[in-house]
Amino acid sequence: MKFAFAFSTVLVLAACSSGPKPPDWQVEAKGSMERSVAAYMEGNSRVEAAELARTRSQLSRTGRPDLLATAELLRCASRVASLVFETCAGFESLRADATPAQRAYADYLRGQAQAESIALLPPAQRAAAAGDAGALAGIADPLSQLLAASVLLQTGRASPSVIALAIDTASAQGWRRPLLAWLGVQLQRAEQSGDAPEAARLRRRMAIVQGPDAAVKQFRKEEK
Repeated sequence: MKFAFAFSTVLVLAACSSGPKPPDWQVEAKGSMERSVAAYMEGNSRVEAAELARTRSQLSRTGRPDLLATAELLRCASRVASLVFETCAGFESLRADATPAQRAYADYLRGQAQAESIALLPPAQRAAAAGDAGALAGIADPLSQLLAASVLLQTGRASPSVIALAIDTASAQGWRRPLLAWLGVQLQRAEQSGDAPEAARLRRRMAIVQGPDAAVKQFRKEEK
């Protein structure tokens, strides 16, 4: 799977050595963080935890809290993109030594971006922070796009088209965890509007994502 890593590249690697050959810890940290986020999005919590532990171990060798803070923010970003809205505890323990851009990003993940700090966010997230749902389709990085959609949902600005785009993005990447979360949002709206056929279709699709056994169970349930 091709995994875009724009946020980490900008905020981690740009802050590290710029020589022709990066140090081993930098290469290891980048690879482990990529694998950790990918595993989480795919629904593999065991691999995610193991790779995150490797990332933290490599970054701690530098003695730089800002690098650890970036890793924690990326971990939390993957959760927000999957509609898991919780305090980013790993970052908060490092907030005092984080950069202004990192603190702005942490607030953004909570749907609490401050107007004066929007300029500090990665370019792909600035429009969403300002409430501009129309800019979502122009975000090239899948994770950044899902994240922007999630923030719009948190702040009550996610239209049906935003939800549909998030579903298409997660589906195209094969990201089981956010796909199920976004399908769940669409299902809830279908149920609330009384659209029984659409709700049934979404349940079948969610069952397929969950695996063959769940799909068979759902189809048999509908046959009764």
